[in-house]
Amino acid sequence: MKQLHRKDLFGWSEFNNERNLDFHSVLWVREGGNILIDPLPLSEHDHGHLQKLGGVNFIVITNSDHCRDAENIAENTGALIYGPAGEEDTFPISCDRWIYDNEEVVPGLIAYVMEGSKTPGELALLLEHTTLITGDLIRCHVGGELCLLPDAKLSDKKLAVQSIKRLAELPGIIAVLPGDGWPLFNHGAEALHRLARSI
Repeated sequence: MKQLHRKDLFGWSEFNNERNLDFHSVLWVREGGNILIDPLPLSEHDHGHLQKLGGVNFIVITNSDHCRDAENIAENTGALIYGPAGEEDTFPISCDRWIYDNEEVVPGLIAYVMEGSKTPGELALLLEHTTLITGDLIRCHVGGELCLLPDAKLSDKKLAVQSIKRLAELPGIIAVLPGDGWPLFNHGAEALHRLARSI
């Protein structure tokens, strides 16, 4: 895994040929149990690295299209799986807890529901007020510029735009780590404001 912009954050990626961009997963190393977010399959190297960093206690999935390898990892590690409450009735895998809007998942990690995306109740996660981790709605296809999920995949563009603008108003965001595309390690708030103005 690669260290990200903080000493307690790591990530690993998989290139998607169809979309011509990377899919990403995030590990937060923390007292009280490490957290994986939208975990892709781990290579043997990354699995070993994860063990050296303390393993995993919790897996947070932002939306049903990002279940990825969560179930397999949970079976092998005993980690608990948390999913978006908006998909409780249709989620493809079993979850130990359902996450609601403005809920503190663990201390320092707040979930925000992104209405209007392709799945109901998609989550964006704000880590200690400065790092925003997104699922599908907010993307970064071109380095340095955030973009919105294509209109054809949105369930309600007006609600989606409102969700983006809500996040853009949160103070102190420095980094934005999209599930799909390039990460932004600096000037995240400015990129969110540019996105909000453009849609």
